[in-house]
Amino acid sequence: MNKFLKSALLSSAIAGSALLSTMASAADYVVDYDGAHASVNFKIQHLGYSWLTGRFDKFSGKFSYDAANVAASKIEMTVDTTSINSNHVERDKHLRSDDYLDVSKFGSARFVSSKVVDKGDGKLDVIGALTLHGVTKTITINAEKIGEGKDPWGGYRVGFSGTTKIGLADFGIDANLGPASTHVELAIHIEGVRQ
Repeated sequence: MNKFLKSALLSSAIAGSALLSTMASAADYVVDYDGAHASVNFKIQHLGYSWLTGRFDKFSGKFSYDAANVAASKIEMTVDTTSINSNHVERDKHLRSDDYLDVSKFGSARFVSSKVVDKGDGKLDVIGALTLHGVTKTITINAEKIGEGKDPWGGYRVGFSGTTKIGLADFGIDANLGPASTHVELAIHIEGVRQ
């Protein structure tokens, strides 16, 4: 076998090994909703005098993550909008009504990423389509990797948190709560279990 052919075969083997190594490090995760190691929270100003806070009690999600190629990461989350919980029963009924979320028509919200930008030092921008109240808009979630590693039950986990701000009117929610209350701030905390 001549030197050129040996060199070509060796280069192919190294490239193939590198590709397999990259593929091996990519992994799929399911958001640990069942173990209550994730949350979808919101806050909005009330008349400009205080913050009203709450959460969505039911949601699901999955993502793929590769620490060696963060830009290839993807995430999908679905939130059950009927599960809104602001710690006030009558207010929650109003938030579910057609004045706000109109959950009889739009019982879920969904986010699907289209791009992940690795900003270094565990920071990332997660860009994607949020569908809420029957309207789909592109949003950016400012995210941060919290950590990753083995868990006590023989599994492997990775966790992130992220924040974004959305305009009510952008999603067809026309309730007038005053000039200080036009936007909702969302905070998402997820811990994924590797599959």
